[in-house]
Amino acid sequence: MSELSLIVGLGNPGRSYEQTRHNVGFDLLDRIARRGGVEFQSKPRWQAHLARLADGTLLLKPQTFMNLSGRAVRQVADFHRWPPQRVLVAYDDIALPLGRLRLREKGSAGGHNGMRSIIEHLGTEAFPRLRIGIGSSQPGGLTGHVLGRFGEDERETLENALATAEQAVQLALARGVAAAANRYNASIHAPENSNHEPEVRRPDRPEHQGD
Repeated sequence: MSELSLIVGLGNPGRSYEQTRHNVGFDLLDRIARRGGVEFQSKPRWQAHLARLADGTLLLKPQTFMNLSGRAVRQVADFHRWPPQRVLVAYDDIALPLGRLRLREKGSAGGHNGMRSIIEHLGTEAFPRLRIGIGSSQPGGLTGHVLGRFGEDERETLENALATAEQAVQLALARGVAAAANRYNASIHAPENSNHEPEVRRPDRPEHQGD
């Protein structure tokens, strides 16, 4: 049985935020759901969209806007009585170049408002996270960078990064976070040619409704 039960992808809800750098966590979960042949369902009770994979793993996209992401994560984890160590959070990171991934079993928020919210609600930094590099911005252009879309010249690198991130999550589910980190943390990876199935300090969206 996997040590993970809940995979969380961070992003902002709404069409205006689709495919922005800040929403790569959502994009990753959409890929995982498509491969698993499942669809997300709206769950107003938890302020989230949820999908369940065949092995029982839940995929969660909070719908509270980034700064309040921890609400949905805490509610779902508490309902299922899952400790934080069984929750993996995927999110964007400007400290990593586009195409690079970093998987860790614990760590600080690193300035990411979504992660800060999750840490506050779970009461610990000791839960796994997958940081997906989106590249740094020009000085003074942070908000526009993370809320902007990827350029055409970045698309191939992005798609390869998301495909590799999907494989990293599959390996983490099958063999644990440490095994996945050992394989995928060393360098920028191209996705593997395999049909193997289970064997990101910046202002976020301008403060929403007083968040």
